[in-house]
Amino acid sequence: MPELPEVETIARGLAKRISGDVIESVWLGSKPEPLKSPAAEIAIALQAKRISTVRRAGKHIVFDLESARGAIASSQWIVHLGMTGSLLVCAPGLELEKHTHAVLQLASGRELRFVDPRRFGRLSVIENFEAPGAEPLQIAFDDFGALFHRRKTPIKSALLNQNLLSGVGNIYADEALFRARIRPRRRASSLTHDEFHRLYNALKRVLREAIRLGGSSVSDYVDADGEEGFFQLKHRVYGREGKLCRVCKTPIKRIVIAGRSSHYCPRCQK
Repeated sequence: MPELPEVETIARGLAKRISGDVIESVWLGSKPEPLKSPAAEIAIALQAKRISTVRRAGKHIVFDLESARGAIASSQWIVHLGMTGSLLVCAPGLELEKHTHAVLQLASGRELRFVDPRRFGRLSVIENFEAPGAEPLQIAFDDFGALFHRRKTPIKSALLNQNLLSGVGNIYADEALFRARIRPRRRASSLTHDEFHRLYNALKRVLREAIRLGGSSVSDYVDADGEEGFFQLKHRVYGREGKLCRVCKTPIKRIVIAGRSSHYCPRCQK
């Protein structure tokens, strides 16, 4: 599933390419799973609207809309990519992929297409959308610590709780915990002030580096131009079960916490 860096990369790419463009027509596929709002409601909300900007909120892509006369629209178009979703800016003559669920014809002559083979992505229109949790790249340290220091759950599970932090997923939780030298199974409440500080800084560094490198392409992820990211080349633990730690040469271990795989170094992380 695309996480914060991948969604941020896509949103920035779309903002550069289609901000200011006008949606002339909307086609939605027949599969009901991607539509969190009724098809007619989505079409009405998007038709003849100008895309003011495109931005990220948690793991969601938010399209801020306005009327052709410049008035701010009451609804925003919200896209959650799910496991395999992608948003691509295409020439209209390009062959339609089998799992295309939405096509927006733009006044510039291009098309914005939503493609999702597994249909876990979601399309909706919402007024004044906000992600449920705090923004990891903006939260202050005191607020970060307050989210976790009383929680009895493993710190890995707490980091994945979207009601606490919005946008952090499996990859970047594992990578941040490694850099902070904290085992994923540690209870969040057991972390010291110093450990929270290391984790806070590590998480921000990992997310910013991943954004700079265009995210991690470990499955189906591509950006708005169809290009892969490069942060997977920098992974130190995620997906490296059995391989030697890049720091101490100890084999990386994989465990399952609350149904999710977690990768860590048993020597570097305590």
